[in-house]
Amino acid sequence: MPTLLFRLNGVPDDEADEVRGLLRENGIACYETHAGRWGFSVAAIWLRREHGDQAERALALIDTYQRERTARARAAYAELRRSGRHETLLQRLLRHPLEVIAILALIVGLLYLTLMPFIGWR
Repeated sequence: MPTLLFRLNGVPDDEADEVRGLLRENGIACYETHAGRWGFSVAAIWLRREHGDQAERALALIDTYQRERTARARAAYAELRRSGRHETLLQRLLRHPLEVIAILALIVGLLYLTLMPFIGWR
């Protein structure tokens, strides 16, 4: 049975490309499936059935890569915070006021629809 190595749903393109390259460089035979038109399938990188003995090695490589990527992202964010260039909620509100208002309206609408039967408002 094929082994799931890495889910691609919601993964940035650069991360997916780096994982593909990592597996290719280490000679791990894998293939990809896509989510399909409606997004119901699993978009992922799989290890071929006949190469099941490489599963532990492949998963260890991906785990190491993700730890390094996390460390780089945290360091980059910490540098942005130190320099004062990170985006705050107020800055986002001022830069994208319609987006923030739309999200807040959606939240209020969902709360209303959820609580309406219990409160008795009509």
